[in-house]
Parts: sequence; C-alpha cells; structure tokens
Amino acid sequence: MSTEQNNTEPTFAEFGFAEPILRAVLEQGYTKPTPIKAQAMPHVMQGRDVMGAAQTGTGKTAAFVLPILQNILPMASSSASPARHPIRALVLTPTRELADQVADNAFKYAKYTDIRTAVVFGGVDMSAQTTLLRSGVELLIATPGRLLDHITQKTANLSQVQILILDEADRMLDMGFLPDLQRIISLIPAQRQTLLFSATFSPEIKKLAQSYLRDPVTIEVARQNAAADTVRQVIHMVPSERKKDAVVKVLNARIQQGLSRQAIVFTNSRIGCSKLASALERSGIKAGAIHGDKSQIERMQILESFKNGSMDVLVATDVAARGLDIADMPCVINHELPFNAEDYVHRIGRTGRAGAQGDAIALVDASEERLLADIEKLMNRKLIRMPVPDPAGGPGADPFFYMPYQAKDNKGTKDAASEVASNVTTNASIKPGPKTNKPVAALLGGFKKS
Repeated sequence: MSTEQNNTEPTFAEFGFAEPILRAVLEQGYTKPTPIKAQAMPHVMQGRDVMGAAQTGTGKTAAFVLPILQNILPMASSSASPARHPIRALVLTPTRELADQVADNAFKYAKYTDIRTAVVFGGVDMSAQTTLLRSGVELLIATPGRLLDHITQKTANLSQVQILILDEADRMLDMGFLPDLQRIISLIPAQRQTLLFSATFSPEIKKLAQSYLRDPVTIEVARQNAAADTVRQVIHMVPSERKKDAVVKVLNARIQQGLSRQAIVFTNSRIGCSKLASALERSGIKAGAIHGDKSQIERMQILESFKNGSMDVLVATDVAARGLDIADMPCVINHELPFNAEDYVHRIGRTGRAGAQGDAIALVDASEERLLADIEKLMNRKLIRMPVPDPAGGPGADPFFYMPYQAKDNKGTKDAASEVASNVTTNASIKPGPKTNKPVAALLGGFKKS
C-alpha cells in the first residue's frame, strides 16, 4: 500500500496528541508537521507497520517518536517500581551519533509525561547505562552491539516490546548489522508494530524488509535517493594531491562572500580524516576530526565545539553522515566521494535541513569519476562541474564564480551562473547554528528527563 503526498497543511493539534506531548511539541516552536510527519504519524498511531522514505532533514525522527509516545502514554506510570516501566518501544540505529540525536528528540517530546526514556550505545562505560535500565525504561534508543551487551548481562529485557523502529533502515539491514539485528528481533514478541525509516531504500533492502513487516504502509514523500531541493550541489575536478588546498580555497572564498566558514568535510578513512584536520589547523582554520578510532567522549566533545561555533570545520568519516543534525548547517564538502552512492545522499543531507538553504561541494579527481557517475545515476541528475574558486583574485575575478560562494544580495538578485543552472536555488548568508547545552548524561549514553 502506498500513500500519495497531499496538499493540505494540518497542524499538530489536529492529530489528537495528548496535552503533555502537544505542549512539548509547541514548546519546540513547531505548529505544522513536515510532509513525512503528516503522512506517517496517523498510520503509526493506528498501529500499522510503516516503511517511510524521505529526504534527510525533513523530520523523520519526529514522524515516529511522537506517535510512539502517544501510543505508549496510556501505559505510563509514576510508580518508582522498575516492573511498572518495561521496555515497550525500541529504536535501533546504526551509529552512536544517530542514537544520541534520536534520544535528544525523544527526551524533549516526553518532557511532560511519565514515560522514561534512555539511550545506550558503545564507546562509553556500561555501568551508568546498567543503572538506568535496571530502574525501568519504556522507550529505549540503542545501537545493536551495545544493546546485545546489556541483553547478555540481563540488564535489558525485550519480552514486552510492542513497537520496533529501525532508523536509517537501509544501513541497519545491510550485511554488517544483519546478524545482530536478527538476534535482537528473535527476542521481541512476534505480535508487534514495526517501523522502518530512511532517506534511501534500495530494491534489495525493500525486499529484505518485507520479512519484518506485516501489510506495511509505504510512504515516500519525495523521489527516493534524492537530495533536498534546498541543497545546491557543485563538483570541482581536483587532483588528489591538491584537495587540501582546494578545501582552504573553498572556505576562504565563502568567507570573502560573507558566508559562514563553518563546514563539515567528509573523508573516507580514519587516517585521512585526522591528517586533513591537522593540515587545516596548520592553515589557520580551526578544525577537529571525528571517526571510529576516537572515543565516544572525544567525539561528543568535538561535536559540541563545532555546534557552539568555537570550531570552524568538522572533518569526519561516515560516522557523521547519518543522524547528525546541526541547525542551519551551511556547507558540506566531500573531500573524497564515498564508495557507496547512497552515502553521498546522506552526507549532503547534513545541510539544507528543515527548509534551510545549504551548499554541497565535492572535490573529485580522475580516479573518482566512476563513483561520481554512480551518484548521478542514483540521483537521476547531472551535477554541475565548475573550477575551484580563486579567492585571491577577488569575487569578480573568476567569471565562473559559482553561487555556493556568493550570498544573495538585498534585492534578491541572482548571479549569472545561477540563472544558467536553473535547477539550483539562491541562498542568503547562513548564520552558525545555535549554542547547545546538552547535559553530560546524554553524552554518556544515558537517561535525561527535564
């Protein structure tokens, strides 16, 4: 079954959420849901299995968190007894960063309810998580490996789970996670509601997912495997040995045009990630690196520095390609193209979120042209190739100066290149994201309730 996007714009108040949940939503400044929320929430609240695909940054997390909270709210209890707080809903994510992001949303929306929410992931000590699980949790967000650790130690019991959610389901269902996933699902009652959400669903993943779903509602609010229309993409053909200098040129060009210097720069390897961050530091750019060799505490500290604006550039491997949500993130640079075309969609989805404008710039050498062809095939579009900007010559020196380096003027006029590239939109100067004050408990993969 498939639903079609409609043109109505309902408000959150029209979905029948309980007052404590609706109050939390409105407190976050939301009044009207995005299309994926508007189409998915009624089906989830009705107990249907759902397979939802939408572009990154369009609100997929709230599309399942809010109705889940509504569905388990009648069973919430103010009792201190752990027995009154079994795990009723389980959200599985492929990365620690995504688990933390989902949990942050869940904590905010459950703020005025008695629903206990917790997040557990690897890279940090288990003792604090163990204490939280033993005290009782209704909504648990977890990465598979760490959840299995808790199951082995008998601190997590899945026998009363009523709702299972796979976030970024395409990655959750790939061969790397499948054994852990099958073991976890075998411990969950067969009579359950199952939700799969992602930005990308390959035909193979769709077929595999059917074994976990019962008569699912399929919701696709936009063409699959597409970047948001708010993301402007450009390709610079650059030899590998000149890519570091190209990153510096791109950032300086953006500064010269009055745009934010903040950017996420993606690399394919952990070693390359660290080397590039160090090289940018030597060039006078405040940069930090996050990758799988960093401890979770280190990763969260670096992310916090980037979010509060004390760091200009976050160099990252694909650990940051999914679930990293930074308000008004202005720019993503692919220092190297990912080996999997779908990961490109997720990477550039870190910008242009929630209707904001964003720029996605890729530095491509001759050896990556096959990867670029795969990306263009997946997205069903030809990406624009332009020369690397030359900030030393000034904004008017390069006749091919491309709009990711040019802010929209006060009159709303567009530069010449944007008139030619009619498939890309103009952009106003983007401010750095707001400072955050995330409690330490969240960084440790624990419980947070305001």
